[in-house]
Amino acid sequence: MAAGDLVVNERITIPASELEIRAARSGGPGGQHVNKTSSKVIVRWSLRYSEAVTTVDRYWLRDKLGSKLTVEGDLLVACEEHRDQSRNKADALAKLAAMLRTALVRPKPRKATKPTRGSNERRLTAKKSRADIKSGRQGRGNDD
Repeated sequence: MAAGDLVVNERITIPASELEIRAARSGGPGGQHVNKTSSKVIVRWSLRYSEAVTTVDRYWLRDKLGSKLTVEGDLLVACEEHRDQSRNKADALAKLAAMLRTALVRPKPRKATKPTRGSNERRLTAKKSRADIKSGRQGRGNDD
């Protein structure tokens, strides 16, 4: 593991060579500082060509992050919250790792269970009592 590698979880570590980090001018207010410094950081990671994830994880991530991926299958994360580039870079990498960690969580499979004997008896008793109530409402007409 190299110094610039991004640790997502215990299974996945993205090598620094797969991350493309660019700086751009940040928008919004800030006076002359904004106009002359490139403090916004954009991190690009190619899910399609990454060797850090298995094929199964790649398909899972493509399904989970489909709306966030570019046409080429790249994931872009931008950060421009701070005034200095190094803090924005650290935040963008942390956002990328958190996004991948969240997307990689697989839901626990549901175990099918049978209703208990007591719940079945209660259901049938309730049905019987409703049927008795409704049958009591039927008017037994007199044939006089």
